[in-house]
Amino acid sequence: MKGNWMATKAASVIPAQAGPRDWLTVLGEELSTHVGEFVTRRCDEQFTGRGEGALAVTALPEFVRGGKFLRSMFAYVGWCCSAPENDAAVRAVASLELLHCFALAQDDVMDASQLRRGRPALHTQFARWHRDQGWSGSPARFGEAAAILSGDLFLVWSEQMLRESGLPAGTLSRGWPLYDAMRAELAAGQLADLVNDARTVPDWESVLDVLRRKSGNYTVRRPLELGATLAGCDTRISRALGVYGGLVGEAFQFRDDVLGIFGDPDVTGKPVGQDLRDRKASSVVALAVTMADTTLRRELERLLSRDAIDDDTVAALRDAIIASGALDQLEKLIDKQVRKALDVIDSADVPARMAETLAVLAARCTERVR
Repeated sequence: MKGNWMATKAASVIPAQAGPRDWLTVLGEELSTHVGEFVTRRCDEQFTGRGEGALAVTALPEFVRGGKFLRSMFAYVGWCCSAPENDAAVRAVASLELLHCFALAQDDVMDASQLRRGRPALHTQFARWHRDQGWSGSPARFGEAAAILSGDLFLVWSEQMLRESGLPAGTLSRGWPLYDAMRAELAAGQLADLVNDARTVPDWESVLDVLRRKSGNYTVRRPLELGATLAGCDTRISRALGVYGGLVGEAFQFRDDVLGIFGDPDVTGKPVGQDLRDRKASSVVALAVTMADTTLRRELERLLSRDAIDDDTVAALRDAIIASGALDQLEKLIDKQVRKALDVIDSADVPARMAETLAVLAARCTERVR
């Protein structure tokens, strides 16, 4: 089985004449298959026949499926800017989805989020399992601990999947410094975000700094740079990809923050205004407080300081944010960042097919699905 996993073929896994959207669709299917199979094998190795793994063998493989695989897609585009398509490279970049699952599992615990992608979060599933078994102790505490340990497994498996992808050791050695930087930035950014969430209303610059470190770099820039570095991409193209990644990554987080307050629950998988209920230090709230006049600012701060943020408070906060002009300003910022990013790609020697794909991915990251 390991031999099959390590097998490499130079032929393209995706039809050469496919348009960017079809190409990304097939790529997403390949990524999902590789990640699902890898995690299923790891769960079989670690948990089969052991009582503590009765839920893990189903919950963990299911958790890694259903994502958008954005980070892996960006990494593979970075690879394809300088190297031919390759199954081993697809497996290598698929490992970034496991890094993302690590972040999601632990983020849900920190935020006490009950849902992830419209399904019960991992800690919720483990808590329910504990309760159904009639075990002693707190189901909630058990669920949180089990989800954190699951996140640790995803983090270990991410590196293992990259190392065992089939790419030559020399190729992988180019990428390890970037991979390490990506993981460190994610953790450091998460800590900074935790500090911001503890404040009543963090200032705009603090939120923007965390947004860039935790989400912008981690979601777009670093994956692109990692893929390009693994492929031995030339400096000019790598630099352009990095600039594009920073701009689109920032716009992606702006959009995510907007959806966290104004998004359709059927699309986001979260209740209306969940980020407000969780008192998240989002760019939407920080910008609203910055742009509001004195009277509106006081109203925002009064609403945000309530002991409980119920449906009426969410509605009032949404109205105040719109009145401040912050929502409109963020939409303009998103459009501006994407335009600048595409201009950077157009002015560089990025292969035409990958330039078209980056335009599609930029739109996918920032589309108004609300």
